[in-house]
Amino acid sequence: MKISVIIPMYNESSIIEDSLKQFQTYMEKTFEDFELIFVDDGSKDGCSDAVKAAEGKLKGVRLVRYEQNKGKGYAVRTGMLAAESDIAMFTDCDIAYGVDVIKNVYDFFANDNEKVKNGQQRTSVVVGSRNLTKDGYEGYTFIRKLASKIYIKVLCITAGFKLSDSQCGMKGFRTEDAKKIFSECETDGFAFDFEVLLTAKSKGMKMDEIPVKIINHRESKINVVSDTFKMLGDLMRIKRRVKEKNKKK
Repeated sequence: MKISVIIPMYNESSIIEDSLKQFQTYMEKTFEDFELIFVDDGSKDGCSDAVKAAEGKLKGVRLVRYEQNKGKGYAVRTGMLAAESDIAMFTDCDIAYGVDVIKNVYDFFANDNEKVKNGQQRTSVVVGSRNLTKDGYEGYTFIRKLASKIYIKVLCITAGFKLSDSQCGMKGFRTEDAKKIFSECETDGFAFDFEVLLTAKSKGMKMDEIPVKIINHRESKINVVSDTFKMLGDLMRIKRRVKEKNKKK
């Protein structure tokens, strides 16, 4: 199986060279067939230059770039629709969840293929979760851990998910299903995860979770109070849109 890793980036010049090296070295060591799709979301700091220089020289490296900043949702969607593989996943440019999570996603789908042969429903989406193991939140302060859990719980109750960590920045897909999902998505900002999961759910696709932990910590950009209310508003709009699309089918 071939795997595509989509890496959205915006003004990441301070880390891109190191991240590119870590990703590519790991992929070439671990997989026979792969692609690393770096999606430059209209960066102004020239961070795509390093990727452009590596494209064609380092195995599997691809650059997708557009001039105007659109948002993480738009970047991930662009990468997913450009993927040429059996499995596609996205993760953060700062390698927040480490590189081994890529092999974990690959192995999950490889094992799932065997289960499908035995008559089980195949999984279309796999979501990383920091809540499945004790060390998932290792390195978090108590307050940040508590705030994150409350934030995710409130949003998931509203969305109707049983997933324990819907906002995890690592998700994997069977690429053919990813294209069906992302081709219908419209959310460009951080709420895109909900639209992806709601769309998958509306199509009857099976979703599973695998454990992840934060390896590299960066300061969170989320304000728990204001962003929760904003996300709830976004979520309600997304739910209405997905419901309306299903009525038209």
